[in-house]
Amino acid sequence: MKRKILDGDFLDRLDAAALLLKNPMTGYFGGSRKARSYGSTVEFADFREYFPGDDIRRIDWNVYARFEKYFIKLFTDERQMHNHIMIDCSASMKCGRPEKAVAALRIAAAFGYLSVTAMDRVSFKLLQGNKAEDIGFTVYNKDSFYRAAQILETTEFEGETDLEKSVVNLEQPGYDDGLTIIISDFLTESNWKKMLDFLVYKRREVVFIQVLSPDELYPGFDGRVHMVDSEASGFDDHKNMRVRVTRRLVEAYQRAFDEYEQELMDFCASRNATFFTVSSDDPIEKVIFGKGYETELIK
Repeated sequence: MKRKILDGDFLDRLDAAALLLKNPMTGYFGGSRKARSYGSTVEFADFREYFPGDDIRRIDWNVYARFEKYFIKLFTDERQMHNHIMIDCSASMKCGRPEKAVAALRIAAAFGYLSVTAMDRVSFKLLQGNKAEDIGFTVYNKDSFYRAAQILETTEFEGETDLEKSVVNLEQPGYDDGLTIIISDFLTESNWKKMLDFLVYKRREVVFIQVLSPDELYPGFDGRVHMVDSEASGFDDHKNMRVRVTRRLVEAYQRAFDEYEQELMDFCASRNATFFTVSSDDPIEKVIFGKGYETELIK
């Protein structure tokens, strides 16, 4: 099944977002990343005392005139990041109206486009079963991004995904060189905590984006309902159930949902990772800029 994720209006909105992110706003793609080491860019970082063997061209003679000691200038080191954008391709992502799968693909495309605009490299990976399938090439520029988007539009969402194993089994997860963005509904029994610890061990900057449908966020069911698990093998699968939805049951669901959300949020915070939840009907600007994006766009 082909899902249309790119059109003229969507790309125009991404271009506008890219321009806004070049301003001093909160976001992941404000330009070239600054490494923790010193380098040879034009942006001044600090001074340190001169030592024999240092490049004498970096001596600041104005400082010498004031203190009669030699100091050299230090500059920040800028480097190109390699961002990994991973999409949960389990059957549960096909649920919802609008479909969570479409929202996930559009979010992946948005962050990929912003990465390319910030002159970073991007690898798109499709998580299914116990594996992470690469789309076949690394995205370096807008031309390769458009090719990647065409491949993403043909993504199949089926079966189950073990988030932990599919990520831990990666041959090249990267090391201390960029973002890893996981896009999923996180409605899983797999060990996502171990997955996060693995990425933190690899010194990746991790972002969990949970995509849920409006019905999952705010259930509006009532009466007798036959619930069919999207990842069930058939109608007789034990995962399916017939229930009578009452107010008490909805309240119990909301409590369990809130507790799980808090668990995700707290664990991510403990690992210095970012976690946030979006609805499949949220505009892409809200995903990029957060809840207060309307205020930010007016400024």
